[in-house]
Amino acid sequence: MKKIFWIAGENSGDIHSAIILRELQNRGKDISVFGIGGPNMIKYNFTTIEPFERFAVMGFTEVVKHIFFFTKIYFRIKKIFKKNTPDLIVLTDYPGFNMKLAKLASKFNIPVLYYISPQFWAWKQNRIFQLKKYTDYIAYILPFEGNLLQKENVHSSYVGHPIAEEIELKLTKKEFAKKFQLDETKKWLGFFPGSRANEIKRLSPEFINAINHFNPDKYEFLVSRACSINKELFKKMGLNGSKIKEIDSYNYEMMKYCDFLTITSGTATLECAYLGTPFIIVYKTSRISYELGKRFVKIDKIGLPNIILGNKVLPELLQDEVNGRNIYYQINLFLKNPKKYAETKDNLKTLHDLLEKKSTSKAVSDIIENMLYE
Repeated sequence: MKKIFWIAGENSGDIHSAIILRELQNRGKDISVFGIGGPNMIKYNFTTIEPFERFAVMGFTEVVKHIFFFTKIYFRIKKIFKKNTPDLIVLTDYPGFNMKLAKLASKFNIPVLYYISPQFWAWKQNRIFQLKKYTDYIAYILPFEGNLLQKENVHSSYVGHPIAEEIELKLTKKEFAKKFQLDETKKWLGFFPGSRANEIKRLSPEFINAINHFNPDKYEFLVSRACSINKELFKKMGLNGSKIKEIDSYNYEMMKYCDFLTITSGTATLECAYLGTPFIIVYKTSRISYELGKRFVKIDKIGLPNIILGNKVLPELLQDEVNGRNIYYQINLFLKNPKKYAETKDNLKTLHDLLEKKSTSKAVSDIIENMLYE
């Protein structure tokens, strides 16, 4: 039996990895997969070695606070590499930790596949040389990354974006409205505060402030709760109640059926863009993380849809700009301008067509089989 050690340290990585595990399972190969992953991966015979929730941290100061935890996990994995050496290591995104593990794996001569490469084009450009040195293959999901990787002769291929396979609507708009007691005669405004506790704490007050600017007789307010966030935190932050509807497990329906959305920068922005609903992108982190980031980030856009399209099709609010009044203003800018709204939907259709060209699960599974058996 071949052994794969797999690491996906956050919610999006768990989702993106699960479709690969499903495809491998369907192929009937005798493969054991273990490591760090979440509930979606566990559905496909994945064995996790540590509670998934503890890995959902972001930003310089947040990582520093958890340094002892990550150090403990690093040495635990080192023991696994030595005593129960896997045949292949698959690293999904999560670059801060996974780049260290790629280097560690190279010391044990274990082949490494990096699925969803670090965003070296945005910051830490030297990571492209580390990827070349410490990994055997890169499966990248953003089309423009190919030229950059090929320029440095990094073994890699474009595997499409996994959201094209992951997105599935389970309910019609009418069924969705009935399940969450939503009034279809009103405009629906959706808010995605993120999948990390720190994001929820920073963004919740601003989202609630924006909501309070709107007339509840004319609008429904929906807030998504990621599986990595417990209900108690949502309740504590005031993100559920008679006026605000807490939505869990039906993110895609929420993205598709809302009239407008406010989304924390990350994978959810691409998912929403793929589904075609206009939205604004918000990003707020600790002051020190933001100031450090400004010095190192080399791009003028943070939203993945804007980066892929090469234009700020969707508004971006950063740090101090993220407040209730600005969010309220941006939402109205679209809802009260049908031409702008329609043009944005046309641009998002272009992105949809671009991301739908390949089957990611099949492409990555082929790469894994080649690395395991050839």
